[in-house]
Amino acid sequence: MKYKFLLFELFVCVTGLFSQTVIKSTSTTMNTFNYVVDQFADVQVLRYEVPGFESLPVKQKELIYYLSEAALQGRDILFDQNYKHNLLLRKTLETIYLNYSGDRRSEEFVKFTNYLKRVFFSNGIHHHYGMQKFEPEFSTTFFVEALASIPEGKLKAATGESTTAILNTLLPVLFDPNVASKRVNQSAGEDLIRSSANNYYEGVTQAEVEAFYAAMRKPNDDEPLSYGLNSRLVKKKDGTLEEERYKLGGRYSEQIERIIYWLSKAQEVAENDNQKKIIKTLIAFYQTGDLKTFDEYSIRWVKDQKSHIDFLNGFIETYGDPLGIKASWEAIVNFKNIEATKRTEIISSNAQWFEDNSPIDSRFKKKKVKGVSAKVITVAMLGGDCYPATSIGINLPNANWIRQRYGSKSVTIENITDAYDKASYGNGFNEEFMLGREEIERKQTFGTITDNLHTDLHECLGHGSGQLLPGVSQDALKAYGATVEEARADLFGLYYMADEKMLQLGLLPTNEAYKTAYYQYMMNGLMTQLTRIKEGDNIEESHMRNRQLIARWAYEKGAAQKVVELVQLNGKSFVKINDYTALRNLFGDLLKEIQRIKSEGDYESAKKLVENYAVKVDARLHAEVLARYKKLNLAPYKGFVNPIYTPVYNNKQEIVDVQVSYNEGYLEQHLRYGK
Repeated sequence: MKYKFLLFELFVCVTGLFSQTVIKSTSTTMNTFNYVVDQFADVQVLRYEVPGFESLPVKQKELIYYLSEAALQGRDILFDQNYKHNLLLRKTLETIYLNYSGDRRSEEFVKFTNYLKRVFFSNGIHHHYGMQKFEPEFSTTFFVEALASIPEGKLKAATGESTTAILNTLLPVLFDPNVASKRVNQSAGEDLIRSSANNYYEGVTQAEVEAFYAAMRKPNDDEPLSYGLNSRLVKKKDGTLEEERYKLGGRYSEQIERIIYWLSKAQEVAENDNQKKIIKTLIAFYQTGDLKTFDEYSIRWVKDQKSHIDFLNGFIETYGDPLGIKASWEAIVNFKNIEATKRTEIISSNAQWFEDNSPIDSRFKKKKVKGVSAKVITVAMLGGDCYPATSIGINLPNANWIRQRYGSKSVTIENITDAYDKASYGNGFNEEFMLGREEIERKQTFGTITDNLHTDLHECLGHGSGQLLPGVSQDALKAYGATVEEARADLFGLYYMADEKMLQLGLLPTNEAYKTAYYQYMMNGLMTQLTRIKEGDNIEESHMRNRQLIARWAYEKGAAQKVVELVQLNGKSFVKINDYTALRNLFGDLLKEIQRIKSEGDYESAKKLVENYAVKVDARLHAEVLARYKKLNLAPYKGFVNPIYTPVYNNKQEIVDVQVSYNEGYLEQHLRYGK
């Protein structure tokens, strides 16, 4: 199973719970930087600062500029991957928005604008997290008349299609709830390929896909390729199956050509020879589509521990495919936060101790942990599946054999957590959902440090821990693999948060601090993450499934001893933890079982665990949580606009500086990217 890029989401994305200490120390910055850009539907758009960029050497600034341009060139790839009509829809909506001559303050146009904002945010017509199609609030009549008002030549120049062709294609896409209703379907008992609207497959069934890639895999291959990662699988007219490879001269060639152009510019100003080789190998992968070359790139990338500037660019994560085979395009550019990295270096240098003392069966432990590295980074640019919505941690590469042989690289993105923190201070969430003053005050004191530490443990050690038994495929758990893997990493972090080792290493200040993480996790998993899904829906997204799985399992298994309770106070439900030590033991028990399932490739056990604990929602509790949350006027999802980098040239057309600015609006940025 491929591991989710930026796996563990800071709980503040959902809860907005933050440390008073951090806010006080940054009040000056808060007064001079406007973090909140826009809010619509269930989304709040923020901006992030890039502290330290101005003081970088010019060559490093230039490198970031080129890599950032490369990070923006694959945007259309992701739109198309998410759904085959997304690009036509987006270009049509953009053309209407830019050329509409009617009353732009009318209710219909405002609704149209909000829908366009949602399409931008989700890189298509399906919710970026819940996966269901969101329907427009504007009328069919408005859309038809607005489209008809655009001159035919201008419309065709922008979209490549006539008005009639657009209407024939897009009217059912927009207004029929039964058309492309879910981008990724993970419902048991259905054909997951035919019932998912993503554009990774055409004309094939789940059984055909599984058989196609099973035939490719070689028994006992100790360096297995990630078959299907960078392709679209289609059934031809003669009934045979064919991969449309993403490469220069293949599918997405136009976008890949632009990516290669900017990567080539970056290669010229790379920090060192190894970084040049990394970029050169990635370019070769884009040119050929050869997955062996992608593995070579991944190995070079994970071994690079010296470069100050780092980046990802490519087809990496597979959460858009219910079978976890096909990868979405994504990019991120960053540089190292040297001071904050000291925390992650302590963790990674003790990786073997954590592995040896894990509660899992000894058969599944790595005898020698290799290549575990971790750092805290400042993100400089987000692209593809990392934009606008992103999380706060990276653990890559995904190929298990590379991880076991060469290790993995983990990062925590601290300027993103900083933006969440400062934008959401004082929103009333604590008082509404936390049980009492003790929990609130503990959160205010320890919340930031425990949030960051759990992310570090999750990414640096959780995903890098354990091993598959010989002969077990990393795709053995199929549609349940993503949820199981997320649960494994979360549980690893939760279990060790309460360990005495945290105090010995100076990672937590007191043995009370971990309780903040435990309370927050149980409250989120049992209750508050439900603010992210519509009333009556099941949980579809793998990370949400993971959190409910852990919280609901621990709640039920500890019910006899009342380890965790859902109590009523003034007609409202609250989480109450009575025995933190017992809760830690439950986390350890579940980690042991989750690791067994992963290591043995036990599909049936994975299915049973996920279906029993992770999918169904308590309808009464869900309705209550939504009602309470609505009163706070908060948005459960956060995303970002990127900064703008502008090169400064001398009279020889050489870059002598790169300036960064933060004044672009949300719609303004997306419309610029669309051009």
